[in-house]
Amino acid sequence: MGSRETWATRLGFILAAIGSAVGLGNIWRFPFITAESGGAAFLVVYLLLVAFIGLPVMLVEFVIGRESKQNVVDAFPAIGYGNWKAIGVIGSITGFIILSYYSVVGGWVIQYILGSITGAYTGGAEAYFGQVSSGLNTAGFDLLFILLVAGVVGFGVRDGLERAAKLLVPSVVGLMLFLAVYAATLPGAAEGYAYYLSPNLATLRSDALAILPAAAGQAFFTLSTGVGVMITYGSYLDEDRSLLRDGFVIMLADTCIAVLAGLIVFPVFFAQGIAPGDGGIGATFVSLAGAFTTLPGGRLIGTVFFVILLLAALTSAFSILEVIVSFIIDTTGIERSAATAGSVAGIFVVGLPTAFDLKYLTVYDAIANNVLLLLGGLLLALFGGWVYATDAVTEFSKGLNAPQFVPKLWIWVLRVPVVVVLSYVLYQNIADVIQTIQTSLL
Repeated sequence: MGSRETWATRLGFILAAIGSAVGLGNIWRFPFITAESGGAAFLVVYLLLVAFIGLPVMLVEFVIGRESKQNVVDAFPAIGYGNWKAIGVIGSITGFIILSYYSVVGGWVIQYILGSITGAYTGGAEAYFGQVSSGLNTAGFDLLFILLVAGVVGFGVRDGLERAAKLLVPSVVGLMLFLAVYAATLPGAAEGYAYYLSPNLATLRSDALAILPAAAGQAFFTLSTGVGVMITYGSYLDEDRSLLRDGFVIMLADTCIAVLAGLIVFPVFFAQGIAPGDGGIGATFVSLAGAFTTLPGGRLIGTVFFVILLLAALTSAFSILEVIVSFIIDTTGIERSAATAGSVAGIFVVGLPTAFDLKYLTVYDAIANNVLLLLGGLLLALFGGWVYATDAVTEFSKGLNAPQFVPKLWIWVLRVPVVVVLSYVLYQNIADVIQTIQTSLL
């Protein structure tokens, strides 16, 4: 096995990490979770959780990765805490499950690009979603998507992940800005903005605890936190620069793009009289496809939107697959191409049930997003705040140009608010996930 790969540039690392965070979680999942959870009230809680819960846990991952220079599982023995390697195992399993259904949704996106170009969904948005969301056709596009992901990951860190991030992330941002400007010209834009950006303080006070589980799950999903991505990406760093600064840039970029997605989606909803929250897990596809059929230039706008969705899905999927491939390479010493091929084959097989029935996708998403991601985050907070704290502060302080109290403040944020919030949310979510499984499968 050769020497470990590294990022060619700091910009490449930051863009790759932003690309990991900016995926379907921002553009597909964020609008319908926001709509289901009360609009602007949810947005406020979400933004607070990203800053004060998601970022501190992300920094734990960066610190572990940079110090260990190992994959998500072997990182813990490498820094002297082998009895905590279960965190890495949970992260790997979580990533495997997420990518197994994420690639199915990625396949939907490819079909919607084709549907926008040909006008196939203009005859009925719901009927078209029913055609593309399950069946042999869905499995075929699922395979196509995961093969596109494998094609980039197979080229490695610099030639694959970094080059793709430098091309795709700016493309996503540019195209989203174009659509946001277009959405601002629609007749329903003002109502959409009001729903999305004007929180009702009374609602926020009364429903904050009810909103908390969905907001926490979305924060971890969109930041790629708790799945080991940032440990893996941090392990490819070969210089001591400020992890706090890089983490803040990644968090800010991810949050801005998530908010930007809402500035596109909600004006379109209100322009066409579509009630936010309708459509469930297929809301982005059913509701927006229906809107694009009647908007001026709708087929072109639909094509651009779903291309954005595909690019974002790919950048995030690259990172999840890299977690698994990195572990296989470090553990077995086999070539990257073989590790990538084996990973993709397993992921495709595990995800097949979600390609044939949406109820399995709902269950996979509930287990991975609402339990395993948060469990991984909670364990990382406990480990970083209470077990690894002294070493974590030492590694975190390398390259840090900030007052001396900052590292200690970070540790205490992990120890108390992060642990308390994630424990509460995880407790609430377990009951909900059990109910989801019973409703969907039993």
